[in-house]
Amino acid sequence: MSRVHRGHVFHIAGSPTVDGAADALVSIPDGALVVDDDGVVVYVGDFDRVPPDSGIVVDHRPGFLLPGFIDTHVHFPQTFVGDAYGGGQLLEWLNACIFPSESMLADPQFAADAAVAFCDRRIAAGTTQAMVFGSAFPHAQDSLFEETRRRGLRVVSGRGVQTTGPDSAQALITSEEDAVRLVSEEIEKWHAADTGDVATAKLHVAVVPRFSLSVTTETLRNLGDLYDSVRGRGVYFHSHLNENDRPGTGEVATTKETYQVDSYLDTYDGRFLPGSKVGGKSFLGKRSILAHSVHCQDVELARMAETGTSISHCPTSQQFLGSGTMPWKRTVASGVNIAIGSDYGGGDEFLLTRVLGDAFKVHISEAGDDGVSIHPAELLFTGTLAGARALDMEDRIGNFDHGKEADFIVVDPAAWPPLGGLIDRGVRSEEPDMARDQTLFALLMAMREPAITEVYVQGRRIDAV
Repeated sequence: MSRVHRGHVFHIAGSPTVDGAADALVSIPDGALVVDDDGVVVYVGDFDRVPPDSGIVVDHRPGFLLPGFIDTHVHFPQTFVGDAYGGGQLLEWLNACIFPSESMLADPQFAADAAVAFCDRRIAAGTTQAMVFGSAFPHAQDSLFEETRRRGLRVVSGRGVQTTGPDSAQALITSEEDAVRLVSEEIEKWHAADTGDVATAKLHVAVVPRFSLSVTTETLRNLGDLYDSVRGRGVYFHSHLNENDRPGTGEVATTKETYQVDSYLDTYDGRFLPGSKVGGKSFLGKRSILAHSVHCQDVELARMAETGTSISHCPTSQQFLGSGTMPWKRTVASGVNIAIGSDYGGGDEFLLTRVLGDAFKVHISEAGDDGVSIHPAELLFTGTLAGARALDMEDRIGNFDHGKEADFIVVDPAAWPPLGGLIDRGVRSEEPDMARDQTLFALLMAMREPAITEVYVQGRRIDAV
């Protein structure tokens, strides 16, 4: 039977860009979200205007109803390696901490336990959809997809492809032939496996080379051919871009030197031969998400915007690994879609509101005129609707527009007293719009997992066990 969920509704309505999010912010203090038997939104608005006989009323007051969070970059095989100290920045940290830890998923039981813990963390954090960087081991990916389906969550994931690398990564490295074969098998086994239709599925597969330094030109060519053959089936592409640019030895400089290309992005755009000559098919497009993009050239941002490729902005991990600050104003001005990513493993937070809090702090601290106080609506947009857009699922999820699938969370301030105190007793402006914005900001900044008391995907409550 249809249900009427009552509470303070916040969402970004319609289909704005990030700089239009404030105008699209909807706040309904005594709101109602009506969800039909198919888990579809049929009404959102004032509770006292709910059509008669709309269904059973579920009263969440004084709680808030927000769209489910969408994490566009998180590492499944790093579930047990968050907050790892490696004595250095990105490349040192990978060798000292990440490659050895990910190799432990060769044990099927360890991988199964990681899948359970990973889904537990997602539910606790209210992350209803995620682009998940997967394990190198097929049995571990099977555990991830099986556990995700059992819980009723959404996921896009692909095995992390490596065909070259240091000794610390040897357990994760495959031959060129096996790299393509294993990705192809994963697509056939798991892409839309739950419904058989990509338009309705909760399970999707991505082609995921770890990053350009973990593969060869042969890998990029072969994966490009594979992706070109399955792109029309709604398969995704995901990798890292321009994360760490420490002079001389950082990821960006090393990639450009290794490939002899004009830009890091060229390696994903089919232009991976010396001089940025074309050597294969491009991975860029509307179902492609590139994590970090901290140190992009203007030409790279323009190319991503042109192709509909999205950025997963990961401010928490960029601080954790000393990777720098993605320039907010310049990146937004390029027109590229920017969603949020926890990058858990590199980041130390699963909860996306904590990552959004880091985004606010980082960007207000950018030097000179580059500093910006990001509007609370822009933060909410980046953690919800922008993620749906990055995943080419804006017609299905991301807000409470009529006809969308009802992915939402219930946030009860009383369940986390520090949040409750800010909501009930915090200073509010006499100007209504500013008071609304202050409430949303407090909600996003002070939220912690205990305050997320209920999580729903397609109208169905998801439990943590």
